[in-house]
Amino acid sequence: MTFKILLPTSLPLDVTPRDDVEFVPFAPGEPIPAEHHDAQGLVVWGMPDALLEDAATRLTAVRWVQLLSAGSDAAVKAGFDASVVLTSGRSLHDRPVAEHALALVLAAARRLHTLTRAQIGHRWASEIGGAQPEPSPGLFSTLRGARVMIWGFGSIASALAPHLVALGATVTGVATTARETAGFPVISTDDLAAHLPDTDVLIMILPSTDATSKILNADRLALLPAHAWVVNVGRGSTIDEDALLDALREERIGGAAVDVTTIEPLPVESPLWDLPNLILTPHAAGGRPLDAARLIDENLSAFLRGAELRNVVQR
Repeated sequence: MTFKILLPTSLPLDVTPRDDVEFVPFAPGEPIPAEHHDAQGLVVWGMPDALLEDAATRLTAVRWVQLLSAGSDAAVKAGFDASVVLTSGRSLHDRPVAEHALALVLAAARRLHTLTRAQIGHRWASEIGGAQPEPSPGLFSTLRGARVMIWGFGSIASALAPHLVALGATVTGVATTARETAGFPVISTDDLAAHLPDTDVLIMILPSTDATSKILNADRLALLPAHAWVVNVGRGSTIDEDALLDALREERIGGAAVDVTTIEPLPVESPLWDLPNLILTPHAAGGRPLDAARLIDENLSAFLRGAELRNVVQR
């Protein structure tokens, strides 16, 4: 029997042809045509939540769904039958997201947000140009000697941490349980409060789950020193946005650089747009699933022979 799998046309996928598999392209921005509701496999990339939910309802023969996103919350909520195997795109975005996180940290240290506003206003930012004290008092201004905490120490953090260290930072991870990962110490969430007062940069790379909802709250933000920056390249739901807004307005932290927000796109009326100590990017850290075809090939082969798949979210 031929295994039919739907491939999104939102990116080129050079998958390996197989005699026992029919690869069918589909437009992820449109409902899946009725003639393909018998598909047993589905690859998801760039599919709106409503259409993903529609696919979960109509693809009654589907047995495996391969996501190309690192996060899996939308697919879990879509309502696929419990018998459907869901696998994520974990690792496909490690390098792009690590690059973006590093860019946000360096932008904060070099105060590019202030320089951009000055350029728009035709103002020569003399407070930043010229001779500068080292270290700059009361500011996060360099990774040399900086204490960086990465909350959510998975594969993205493992790709990012060596670059931070190369620029002089000390990196500590945070996860549910204490351990060592890729040569870096990882503390448990229970011990986080004791370390936040000594943190210069807190980088968030957490998924969206019930357990992580608003996990960076007002109490934890209050533990950070006044010069500290918060960087979020995970999910917007992991930060209490109102608490962050208050901390930024009152300058109780140095600033924040966020690639994700609670509501996306960020509503035009959001006060976050106008904060001078906020760097905002439009969920741009990922968007480039590297080696996606290889992951599809490997997981497809494993699924057909009944072997263990990579990045299983639901089985």
